[in-house]
Amino acid sequence: MIPEDAQQTFISHLIELRDRLLRIFVGIIVVFVALFHWSGDIYHLLALPMLNSLPKGGQMVATEVTTPFFVPMKVTMMAAFLISLPHTLYQAWSFIAPGLYDHEKKMIAPLVVASTILFVVGMAFAYFLVFPVVFGFMNQVAPSGVAVMTDIGHYLDFVLGMFLAFGVTFEVPIAVILLVRFGVVSVAKLKEARSYVIVGSFVVAAVVTPPDVLSQVMLAVPLWLLYEAGVIVAGWLDNKTDDVAA
Repeated sequence: MIPEDAQQTFISHLIELRDRLLRIFVGIIVVFVALFHWSGDIYHLLALPMLNSLPKGGQMVATEVTTPFFVPMKVTMMAAFLISLPHTLYQAWSFIAPGLYDHEKKMIAPLVVASTILFVVGMAFAYFLVFPVVFGFMNQVAPSGVAVMTDIGHYLDFVLGMFLAFGVTFEVPIAVILLVRFGVVSVAKLKEARSYVIVGSFVVAAVVTPPDVLSQVMLAVPLWLLYEAGVIVAGWLDNKTDDVAA
């Protein structure tokens, strides 16, 4: 039978978790309501890479009755989630931090901040560099007589998928560092696997990006370089730990 003290501790943790999740939800909703008035402008900003690459006379269309309303709302909700991310991370950190050792706190806090920054950088890389190239290429190769009119709902799905792909890709250094820090693999083994990583990068890029060489290369090359960056940082941290131990 579970002791009464343990039951009370478990229930108190559940209550705190509920409160933290509620605060996260409220934070996102508050930002969403603040941005609601500019939802159309926010979607326009997201659609700029496609709009700028469309041929003269080209336009984006809505093929369903509710799409003109719900698509900007989804984009605004995504923007609200990103803007409120510091508050979300603070609530998550406040919940787990009391249960961590001091050395774990020193390691996890920088990794959480770095992973957040890298994910946002990955999204920015896709928006400012990849989208203009990919959309420009796609629209230029459209057959003669075909009017390019992308559905705004399908465009949103494509953009979110690309954001996720590039955001996760930019987390590779964090994954490499964690693997080394927890002793799953050594830096020497990571260096030996370099050739497999290069091939794997292009395979992953071929799966998650559109079927054109440009977008695949623009994902595969950063994926490989970020792996190399993770190996370098992991090696530096490993040497620093050895020096401290000595």
